[in-house]
Amino acid sequence: MATDTLLVFVILAATVALFVSDRLRLDLVALMSLLSLLLTGILTPAQALAGFSDPLIIMIAGLFVVSTGLFQTGIASRLGRWLGRVAGTSEVRLIALVMVMTGLLSGIMSSTGTVAVMLPVVVTLAWRARLSPSRLLIPLSMASLIGGMTTLIGTPPNLVASNQLVAQGLPPFGFFSFTPLGLVMLVLAVAFMTTIGRHWLVPRAPTSPSGELDGQPSLAELAQQYGLPTHVFRAEVPSRSALVGLTLRELEWPERHQVQVLAIDSEAQMGWGQRRTRRHAERSKPLGPVTEIEAGDRLVLQGHREHVEALAAEYGIDVEEVDAHEEGVIPANLGFVEVLPTPRSRWLDRSLEQLSFRDRFGVQVVAVRRDGASITEGLAKLVLRFGDTLLVEGPRRAIEVLRRERLDAVVLAEPNGMEAEAPRADRAPIAVTVMVAMLLVMTFGWVPNVVAVLVAAVVMVLFGCLTMDDAYRGINWEAVVLIAAILPMATALEITGGLDLVVDGLVGSLGPLGPFAMLAGLFVLTSVASQVISNTATAVLLAPIAFQAAATLGVSPYPMLMTVALAASTAFATPVATPVNTLVLGPGQYRFGDFLRVGVVLQALVLIATLLLVPLLFPF
Repeated sequence: MATDTLLVFVILAATVALFVSDRLRLDLVALMSLLSLLLTGILTPAQALAGFSDPLIIMIAGLFVVSTGLFQTGIASRLGRWLGRVAGTSEVRLIALVMVMTGLLSGIMSSTGTVAVMLPVVVTLAWRARLSPSRLLIPLSMASLIGGMTTLIGTPPNLVASNQLVAQGLPPFGFFSFTPLGLVMLVLAVAFMTTIGRHWLVPRAPTSPSGELDGQPSLAELAQQYGLPTHVFRAEVPSRSALVGLTLRELEWPERHQVQVLAIDSEAQMGWGQRRTRRHAERSKPLGPVTEIEAGDRLVLQGHREHVEALAAEYGIDVEEVDAHEEGVIPANLGFVEVLPTPRSRWLDRSLEQLSFRDRFGVQVVAVRRDGASITEGLAKLVLRFGDTLLVEGPRRAIEVLRRERLDAVVLAEPNGMEAEAPRADRAPIAVTVMVAMLLVMTFGWVPNVVAVLVAAVVMVLFGCLTMDDAYRGINWEAVVLIAAILPMATALEITGGLDLVVDGLVGSLGPLGPFAMLAGLFVLTSVASQVISNTATAVLLAPIAFQAAATLGVSPYPMLMTVALAASTAFATPVATPVNTLVLGPGQYRFGDFLRVGVVLQALVLIATLLLVPLLFPF
């Protein structure tokens, strides 16, 4: 083996190892790999940077913009609300309808965007049917991945496979080349999840936030779910208290005493021992860093008894413990919601303090669930990560504002069905028209696909379906840089002879068994790799191998590349295989085995269907 070839394999092995370790961002790892190939002289600067000018990269970025336009105009959320009206309460019917709707949406939107739209809808549907959301959320994530198999633009691996054909001077896959296979896979997945699969879905998440579909979550239940302190206290501020005139920021009670101020009642005419009136129970001051304590305020405090008593002694106030189950402990103008940062959220890798979270939204984070554990202390300094679930409390109007942060966070629906209108809902007809026109142009091939996508993206911005800021925020830059930086690895393998070595090994072991064995081998290799590294990176690395294997066997490359594309979308078996699995992890309160139990079987079913159908539609 030549030195350059060995060096490429070492760089490739290190790259895959870093992908699997998840210690560094995928795009950073890809850039490190690119620089290694460049600095070792294996690739010239032109070869190393060619990925950034590839039409595939521009097309994927444009599709993210188009998808964001559909998101911002509320097309998908309207379909989700329609689903809520027709789904009923039957578990089987809910699973089937959620999967079909999600699969169809994911064919034209990114899978992550589809799940972000559908997640609060599905959680609300589960609550209304008195079902655990855990029964619906794994089917949701799986349907979003399978939906990517239904069209050319459904997921980047499809485009990568098609681009491999173009690079070799062959006609690409058509827009609907994937559709028959994708629809069969979707039907197969729905049939599995509504029969055998649903019996393996453990109902871990509660069937409603409070046990009553028309009520707020009780503090007792929230304490149980998030590991919050179970003790709740009321304290009245005397007129001569040192607290008068101080702000919550100045007090720093969560940081200094681990005590949360859940509400502040300012009706001074209410006597200390009097029963709370209806009016009294309906209002609380807006809570934020600049909220000022006034004489006669009644504070609702939550924390461990020793912490609250220490605070009371320091400030000379009397506290009275109340029952966390008591009606009206939390004023009716306040509410609790769960908030999940999106994969491209600007909140990630920043603390609540850096985000000025309470100042900006007028709400406070009471607890954070991370990796199955709850964090209730030191929240101001906590750096947010993707997969965190934030328990947020605040006035309903503030929560409504928080819901509009669609590109940064998903707010799970409250049981009363409070919904926020999409920020550009009036432009929905334009977005639909642009999308349909783009699909028609791509189907008939009137202009190159990349041109059709770019025109659609620009028109959506020009006609107000989204702003340029929305467009830039909607692009998954990690995916774009990842693909652009990892594409030259295929070039390096080819020019150093590494690709021939891999293909010779693959063909030597599976070739004598025939092309069906090669299809099975490519599917298994791709599917397993997609569980631990990005499905896009998997497709980029394996598409050239699949093409060269077909050439060595003397068969058509189309079935081989189609198999790689389909297998790359089968990241069902682990919660970290893809962002959509991570998005549903918190709300479903899932464990690792919950995905593995269902995902491996579904992967096997898709493998069988692929081996039966791909050679029929794309003969060898």
